[in-house]
Amino acid sequence: QVQLVESGGGLVQAGGSLRLSCAVSGSILKMFVMAWFRQAPGKEREFVACIGRSISPYLADAVKGRFTISRDHTENTVYLQMNGLKPEDTAVYYCAADRTFVPRNNYSPAPADFASWGQGTQVTVSS
Repeated sequence: QVQLVESGGGLVQAGGSLRLSCAVSGSILKMFVMAWFRQAPGKEREFVACIGRSISPYLADAVKGRFTISRDHTENTVYLQMNGLKPEDTAVYYCAADRTFVPRNNYSPAPADFASWGQGTQVTVSS
């Protein structure tokens, strides 16, 4: 069974940067579609970015141009580079993995599409 462990969250001022990491163990990274979701207090968990297998990286409109998702097969790790952070980016960020998810046009991935989850890492952006 795959295990996911996020790290890299913290407190940063608006306009700053953070890089989140998601270490994958128990399986091989290339077998999965990997994603980042986030959940702010009182809100539903929302899609942020996705990468994996044969699909190109893609991101939610709210973070395009500011966030980048990448993966390192040697390190078995997925990264979320976050630049130009805004207070509205404040949330718990979760890493997710799934073996069978297939992206579709005009479809934003949902949490139910991913079988495995990390514990989350808090990102707080001050104004």
